[in-house]
Order: sequence, then structure tokens, then C-alpha cells
Amino acid sequence: MSNKLQQIINKQNEQQNSSLEQRDVVVQLVGFVIGNEEYAVPILAIQEIIKPFSWTRVPQVPKYVLGVFNLRGAVIPLIDLRAKFGIPTKKHSDETRFIVMRHGDDVAGFVIDRLTMAIRIKKENISAAPDAMSGEDSMIDGVGKEEDKIITILKVNKLLERDF
Repeated sequence: MSNKLQQIINKQNEQQNSSLEQRDVVVQLVGFVIGNEEYAVPILAIQEIIKPFSWTRVPQVPKYVLGVFNLRGAVIPLIDLRAKFGIPTKKHSDETRFIVMRHGDDVAGFVIDRLTMAIRIKKENISAAPDAMSGEDSMIDGVGKEEDKIITILKVNKLLERDF
């Protein structure tokens, strides 16, 4: 093989390896707003995002569980994140969405105030949750820093944990 050809192959391998490394350090999230704060969850945890529709109330559940809804034959609990986070509830608006999340076999729908966008944050810009909010019981996985804002990254498995 000629020296020139070997150089081209080496350069392609370097570019391929560097692009693989760059993909490894970027975390893809879906951002949404509850109250005045922006939160995010890993994009792979999202099953779907839908406009609100009717649900059925269920007795003797915590106040943050609105009830259940039918999504293509599956009965899924619907949780109001405002109520779960201790923020006063409000009437749904045109921006309100149900975000259906999955972690293993656990699935639930969550009411969010507004969807923001798909977010790509470099892993180096994500810090651990503050000491006061960290630990196994915490819903906070970390804090992502973008140019002019901070995004709280939530643990999907903790959001889906049922205490009802």
C-alpha cells in the first residue's frame, strides 16, 4: 500500500474515532417546564408526548395522581408533576402536554406545563445534584448548565416509582 493511501486511511480512522468520542460525551434530553423551572429527562425514556385528553379518576390515591388513561389499550396512571413537586396546580392550557415515560416495565403519563425542546448537553456541563438533594431517594440526577440557564435533570426511575 502506498504511503499516501495509508495516510488517508489513518486520517479517516482518526476522524471516525473522534466523532465516536464526541457522541459519547453528549447527553440527549427532552426539556419541559413545570411552574417557573425547566426540567429534563433522557430522550430514550420518552415513549411519547401527546396533547391532553380525558382520563378517569381513581379513588384513594395521592392528590398528585389524577387518575388513569387508555393509551392504545394500555391503562396508564396520570401524574400531575405540579402537585407532585408541591407547586399549586393550574388549569390546562394550549401548551399543556402529557409526557409518557418508560423505565423497564414501568410506564406513566405526566402532566407538564410546557414542552421546551430536545437538548444536547456535553457531559462535562452536567454536575451532580447538590448535596441537599442528592442520594438514592432523590428525583434529581444532575444539573445541566447551558449558556444562560440551569436545567434540572430528573431520574425517570424515581418519577415512575409508585407509592400508591
